[in-house]
Amino acid sequence: MALNIPTKTSNRKTGGYPVVSLFSGAMGLDIGLGQAGLDVVIAQDYDRWCAETIRRNGHEVVEGDIRALVHDDPQCNFLLKPANLKRKDVFAVVGGPPCQSFSTAGKRKGTDDERGSLYQQFVHVVGSLRPRFFIMENVRGLLSMPSDPANKDSRPLLEVILKDFGGLGYKVVHGLVNAVDYGVPQFRERLVIIGSRDGEEVFVPSPTHYQRHQEPAMRWRTLRDAIGDVAKAPGASAKFSPNLAKYLKMVPEGGNWRSLPKRVLKTAMGGAYASGGGKVGFYRRLNFAEPSPTLVTSPIQKATLLCHPKEDRPLSVREYAKIQQFPDSWVIEGNVNECYRQIGNAVPVGLGRAIGQMLVSVAEGNNSVKTRRSIRRD
Repeated sequence: MALNIPTKTSNRKTGGYPVVSLFSGAMGLDIGLGQAGLDVVIAQDYDRWCAETIRRNGHEVVEGDIRALVHDDPQCNFLLKPANLKRKDVFAVVGGPPCQSFSTAGKRKGTDDERGSLYQQFVHVVGSLRPRFFIMENVRGLLSMPSDPANKDSRPLLEVILKDFGGLGYKVVHGLVNAVDYGVPQFRERLVIIGSRDGEEVFVPSPTHYQRHQEPAMRWRTLRDAIGDVAKAPGASAKFSPNLAKYLKMVPEGGNWRSLPKRVLKTAMGGAYASGGGKVGFYRRLNFAEPSPTLVTSPIQKATLLCHPKEDRPLSVREYAKIQQFPDSWVIEGNVNECYRQIGNAVPVGLGRAIGQMLVSVAEGNNSVKTRRSIRRD
């Protein structure tokens, strides 16, 4: 099953600066880079449905486990040959190694989890292809992850990763960014690591949008900005369980479990009622006047509900795609659950575009680009 938003023969942008994309997923980061003038000539992903999505949208993809691919071909020609790309022409290697093991919402096993060691494959590809630049993105949790999960006082894993890149001779900067500050209608924090092979002054782009700016074009974008025009045709969506739906009808726009009548509160919350934390995602109904919360891989999980502001249903797949700023022409392959997962895991397009614009400005020596964040250099 393919969920179209709607169909287009090909979304491939040709020309520009050749980019190799790893762990590409549904290509949110890559679309943004393409909008900035970069050319993603080859993508890679292990997931079957992500690979189908990449192909459906006109991109070349290497489907397979990056560990096995690198093991069988340490020189990484598997990324060059399908795209007829020469090693010396690779402008950038980009991607986000699977990050569940670094998430503060997960068990935080770090490198004990096989997903947590995949950053090593990213480092290997950078070392093999020697691109002019690289971009690695990940979750905020990586900032506080110890390199030894059994010893919370061990050296931070981020320091290990930065040292690995530095050992390849790259000048590296990193910073925590929030997609909402780059015109994305969603609160979504990401750690961005950017490297330059030739010592060029790369930097983490400064915000372009603000919560309260005098110019509407520079204000944070809201949920209404993103999905206000699809109310009559939202498309396919998951369904709440009857029990969740019953209580959500009692919650006003912008409310959550705290908005429920006291007479039903304990019953509705069950065992979570006495637990700690703010529990803001329980029975959460979104607010059109605010940016969306971070999209997760399913909008119907009890602790992270994403209910439509006005209707008694979760956000639809199409609304997910609009919030993540996928073009209307982009096709997501798979059933409803697969589509939610791919879109929910993606980097927002607007954030990718901002990073891509920075790389183009550096590559072209554009000294007019002066907006830079406070960053660490390693």
